[in-house]
Amino acid sequence: MELNDLTTNSGEWLRGSGPQADIVISSRIRLARNLADYPFISRATQQDRTQVENALRERILSIEASSDLLYVDVDELEGIDRQFLVERHLISREHAESQGARAVAIDGREKFSLMINEEDHLRMQVIQSGLNLDSVWEQVNRIDDLIEEKATYAFHERLGYLTACPTNVGTGMRVSVMLHLPALVLTRQIDKVFRSLQKINLAVRGLYGEGSQAMGDFYQISNQITLGRSEQDLIRQIADIVPVITDYERQARDFLVKESHENLHDRVSRAYGILRTAQTISSEETMHLLSSVRMGVNLGLIPDLEIPAINKLFIHTQPAHLQKLSGTELDSNDRNIERARYLRRYLNKENGADKN
Repeated sequence: MELNDLTTNSGEWLRGSGPQADIVISSRIRLARNLADYPFISRATQQDRTQVENALRERILSIEASSDLLYVDVDELEGIDRQFLVERHLISREHAESQGARAVAIDGREKFSLMINEEDHLRMQVIQSGLNLDSVWEQVNRIDDLIEEKATYAFHERLGYLTACPTNVGTGMRVSVMLHLPALVLTRQIDKVFRSLQKINLAVRGLYGEGSQAMGDFYQISNQITLGRSEQDLIRQIADIVPVITDYERQARDFLVKESHENLHDRVSRAYGILRTAQTISSEETMHLLSSVRMGVNLGLIPDLEIPAINKLFIHTQPAHLQKLSGTELDSNDRNIERARYLRRYLNKENGADKN
């Protein structure tokens, strides 16, 4: 498998299945680990980073089922390819923008990726469609155990796993769920929900995690503290709160359907119409319009589209994906034109029409 093989496919987490997948886009668990014999990345020399990368590459490629892994030297990638992996949620923005020896190992179905020399020596993440935290934990825990059989992690008997950021010390775990909450935004209840989450030490971030803005009404909910908490405690905290949020979103959607059906239908229809006919369109506008269309599909207002198709468009209309799909580098204006062309071609085909 090569990097370009990912371009025309969609990761399994975008398939739109799994519990509560109408609102819960994906469940993800990330584990941060460091090798005991090397300094943390912030203190590491270029030689240290190279040695860490070599050591972890050997251990990762020696575990079972490694034949299905794509191992990528991130430092050697072009900027578009690094951004492509960020848009794909396979590496972080920090990993893409860093310098020096660093890599990522990617599962063929994009269920997991292993980042080497990000903020920590190793960051393992597993991501699945819908609210599936127990299954995600089972898989990432198995990967962690396989690597730990061949590597010695930095571990303190009282504190737990030692990490570059103090908030990750302990389990080294970040549990996050990506939610699509357009109705709570439309009914102006979203800020109240966020304030409630902050009171129980849960973080709310945008589509691409820490430091990113919310686009298309997508939000990531995750734990902020790991020290003194077990893995099961952290999983249960998120698993218990997400159904409450999804219930609020469903109530807001029911309210819009009952009290403002014409306006809601008009909003969805206009969004769908613009996406199918626009000659030029920005990434931000595309995200907002697709958000309305996605809600419309879930509410039965657009019968000829399916959720996996919309989920795919959220990713494939991002800047790096457009350039990879078109096979050429594009400036901002040309990307907007190519994005509109791609949407027209895709949505009119999905609708059974044969026009560009």
